[in-house]
Formats: sequence, structure tokens, C-alpha cells
Amino acid sequence: MTTPTLHVRIISPQQLILDTSASSVSSKNPQGNFDILPQHANFITIVENEPIVVRTLDQKPLIFKFPLAIILTTENKVNIYTYIQSYSS
Repeated sequence: MTTPTLHVRIISPQQLILDTSASSVSSKNPQGNFDILPQHANFITIVENEPIVVRTLDQKPLIFKFPLAIILTTENKVNIYTYIQSYSS
């Protein structure tokens, strides 16, 4: 039986920053720390100026920090959208 994994992509308007398989994604949002594991429920959050840790299948941590990122998780796919222009009303 195959162990489930996550497919993680970090995307900016200019380029695809990361496209890899991973065992987890961890970070912190205004509600606190969170971990995304395989078979996670659908999830969306905003992360501001906090490390986002993508743990690869060999357990190597890849650490990213962006001023603003949106993390969207569905069906073992984690898309992280970054370098998003903030706006004020």
C-alpha cells in the first residue's frame, strides 16, 4: 500500500517557485500554528510574515517566508499563492 503524500506548489504571479511532493506543510495563521498532512480536510488560510515549512518526503524542511501568502488545500494538493498585492479600501 502506498503512503499518501501531498503535492505542494508555491506560485507567484511571475513564476512557479516550488513543485514537489511532501509529507507535511506547517505554518502559523492568526488562530495559531497549523499542520497540513495527507488526507487533510479542505482548508484555506492567509499567512503573513510567518515561516511556511514544507517537509519533503525525506523529511528535509524547506522554509519559506513571504509578506503575504494564501494557502489552499484540496485533495492532497497544497497550493501556496504569494507575492499578492495587498490593498486598502
